[in-house]
Amino acid sequence: MKKEHQHNGDEEMNAENQENTQPSEEQNAEQNIETAADNTENSAGLSTKIEEKLAEANDKYMRLAAEFDNYRKRTLKERMEMMKYGGEDVIAGLLPILDDLDRNAQAMGTAEDIKVVREGISLIHNKLIQLLRQKGVAEIEALGLELDTDNHDAVTTIPAPEKKLKGKIVDVIQKGYRLNDKVIRHAKVIIGE
Repeated sequence: MKKEHQHNGDEEMNAENQENTQPSEEQNAEQNIETAADNTENSAGLSTKIEEKLAEANDKYMRLAAEFDNYRKRTLKERMEMMKYGGEDVIAGLLPILDDLDRNAQAMGTAEDIKVVREGISLIHNKLIQLLRQKGVAEIEALGLELDTDNHDAVTTIPAPEKKLKGKIVDVIQKGYRLNDKVIRHAKVIIGE
C-alpha cells in the first residue's frame, strides 16, 4: 500500500508538472493573437514596400513613354522637313545655271553670230553636268555594251550594223542615270540582232 500511495503521489506530481509545462488554452489564444498581429504588421509593411516599388516603376514607365513620344514626334518633324526642304541644296546649285540660261536667251535675241550662242549653251551644259556629278549623279554607260537589265531597258531591236555589235546596244534613245549606287532612270536602248 505504501507503494501504491507513493505511486499515486508520483502520478499527481507528473500531472501537475505537465500542466505547468503545457500552455493553457488561454495562453495559446494569446500567442496566436500576438503572432497574427505581428504578421499583420509585417504584411502591412510589405504591402507598403510593394506599393512604393509599384509607384516607382509606374513613374519610370510614364517618363519613358513620354520620352519615346517626344522622340517620335521630333523624328517625324525632322522627316517632314527633310522631305520638304531636302532638295534645297540641289536647287540652290541650279539657280546660277538658270541665270546663265536667262542671259543666253537674251543674247540669242540680239546675237548675229550663232557660234557665240552655241558656245554659251555648251558652257551652261558643262556647268549642269558638273553640278550633277558633285551631287552624286552619273550617266549609265550603254553604247556598245551587253544589255544589263539592272541598268538598261531594251526598247526594240534592229539589224546590227556590224557583226561585232550583234547582241549589243547599238543606240541609246534616252540616257540613264544613277544617283550614287541607285539607278534613278534606266537607259532606253536599241539592241542589234
